[in-house]
Amino acid sequence: MITIKEINTKKEMKQFVKFPFSLYKDNPYWVPPIINDEIASFDKTKNPVFEHANAQFFIALKNEKIVGRIVAIINTYEVGKQGLKKMRFGWYDVIDDVNVSKALLDKVKEIGCKNNLEYIEGPIGFNNLDKTGVLTEGFNHIGTMITWYNHPYYKVHLEELGFKKEKEYLENKFLFKNVDAKKYKRISNLIQNRYNLKQLNFTSTKKIMPYVDEMFDLFGKTYSKLSTYVPISDEQIAYFKKKYISFINPEYIKFVIDSNHKLVGFAIVMPSFSEALQKAKGKLFPFGLFHLLNARKNSKDVTFYLIGVHPDYQNKGVTAILFSQYCETFSDRNIENCIRTPELEENEAIHKIWKDFNPETHKRRRTYRINL
Repeated sequence: MITIKEINTKKEMKQFVKFPFSLYKDNPYWVPPIINDEIASFDKTKNPVFEHANAQFFIALKNEKIVGRIVAIINTYEVGKQGLKKMRFGWYDVIDDVNVSKALLDKVKEIGCKNNLEYIEGPIGFNNLDKTGVLTEGFNHIGTMITWYNHPYYKVHLEELGFKKEKEYLENKFLFKNVDAKKYKRISNLIQNRYNLKQLNFTSTKKIMPYVDEMFDLFGKTYSKLSTYVPISDEQIAYFKKKYISFINPEYIKFVIDSNHKLVGFAIVMPSFSEALQKAKGKLFPFGLFHLLNARKNSKDVTFYLIGVHPDYQNKGVTAILFSQYCETFSDRNIENCIRTPELEENEAIHKIWKDFNPETHKRRRTYRINL
């Protein structure tokens, strides 16, 4: 018999967070989170995302053993302001038993119906900065700290239960040696002179902070037309600053400004922390922090996390300025592989940015939908 239990205590939340550690034990491709960080991100008194999202956490029990988990999410801005009557689900992990998936997803359906919502979509997080999609191809590639990894049977479960594909995401990678540094240097100089633009590079996190609010404003202008976009509040931006910006190498954050010192383009790249997180095994101490700091300094792989260009400057070559900056930084650090975060298959503009680098689509993921 399968029992669904809502998480209400700190002890239960720790069990919720630690369940995938047993589910993916000895899997060489799964990248674990830092347990305490994950618990903190689910704390409604600490994470400002809960100002615009209602969430309920559930585990599935069979013979008193945890066999699955899920988060049922209502993004109140999405429902109230955008008029999307959508019930979300995320952090979906199960053993290979479709009845466990059914029991968990039936609970999500129940909540959606109680709130007069029209359909369910997932797996997705609280907003655009969260992880998205169930992996459907590329199970033999290591995950990243900003994506979910899952067993191949997740897709089978969802489709067997009547869920249909909603959004398709591509994950691509390319070799840094495929980037023609001289070409981008030449184009960068041309574009800067033509539009009176200037590049900003950083050597300290302190100097980046004054630009972060403007960066997220530009992020909104860049992505607001996408069907998946939900605005990010000032409180969430402040949380992001505190939690992530200080952890990213300052020289991996690049800005482009106009003659009025207004931001027109930005990019954030992170060292790959995947192998370091695997070595940390969910804990910062005693050795986890060492592995993460070592990756921050020495990783030869990087992940492109965010990139944005003001609508007035799109298709004007601003990305060439950003790439030219990265060419210098990556050459100094002997970077080998450039990995991109999941991008909507329908986002042709972002695909055009990378086409000259001979990218390889090594993973696919998707969200699924079912009507209520």
